[in-house]
Amino acid sequence: MSPTFILMRKEIRDGLRNRWVLAVALLLAMLALSLGFLGSAPTGSVKVDPLTVTVVSLSSLSIFLVPLIAMLLSYDAIVGEIDRGTMNLLLSYPISRRQVMAGKFLGHLIILALAIGAGYGLAGLALQLAFGGLDFTAWGPFALLIAASVLLGAAFLAMGYLISALVQERPTAAGIAIGVWLFLVVIYDMALLGILVVDQGRVITAPLLNTILLFNPTDVYRLLNLTGHENIAMFAGMAGLSGQASLSLGWLLLAQVLWIAVPLALAARAFGRRSL
Repeated sequence: MSPTFILMRKEIRDGLRNRWVLAVALLLAMLALSLGFLGSAPTGSVKVDPLTVTVVSLSSLSIFLVPLIAMLLSYDAIVGEIDRGTMNLLLSYPISRRQVMAGKFLGHLIILALAIGAGYGLAGLALQLAFGGLDFTAWGPFALLIAASVLLGAAFLAMGYLISALVQERPTAAGIAIGVWLFLVVIYDMALLGILVVDQGRVITAPLLNTILLFNPTDVYRLLNLTGHENIAMFAGMAGLSGQASLSLGWLLLAQVLWIAVPLALAARAFGRRSL
């Protein structure tokens, strides 16, 4: 059996034993249900499926919550093992550093995917049952939300691994991880909004804005969810942006995958060169 697969199974077992999956799934389900029931009150009169309205609220919530959960899972994945002295023991077995990185990352990604899929999926089923029964034709945007949330979490997992591979102490890794989360989730868009207000479209045109948005995985996530479907764009107030956006779904998915692959490759390179 591959050492990567063995280490991945260990991380999944540890996550299940520590109740990570259960706790995160319950948290996401409760928040999704709360937003769903609060936001779906007018759907009966306008004949809109509750999942359509819920996707708008959950997209905004997930931008804050999923990256934070991913950072908490990954910020000490490497430096924590080194501090505890278990990394030297692990590397004494016939396993390479790249296999260690791949096994731990895949394990954490599966934990995160299980939590997001279970939390949002159960909430979506409960919402449809509470508002008139199952309608699988309305699950397209909601399924995209779940998949995009997993990709967003994977991007921040990769950044957490990069931080963990570069720093020397766990407190430093925690501080940098929170700083990166705060910058990408809050500060980046606030600064961009301020620049757009001052610029008034003179320099930053629509194509340039689309390019700038690609430099933030949370903005790619927002575009994937809120402009990928006509009804979602309308209820999110982003129909105009959807019409101006020149980025296809394929380009957005490619950008999000690069946000996973590039930090993870850099993390593997940094870990490979690190002295223990």
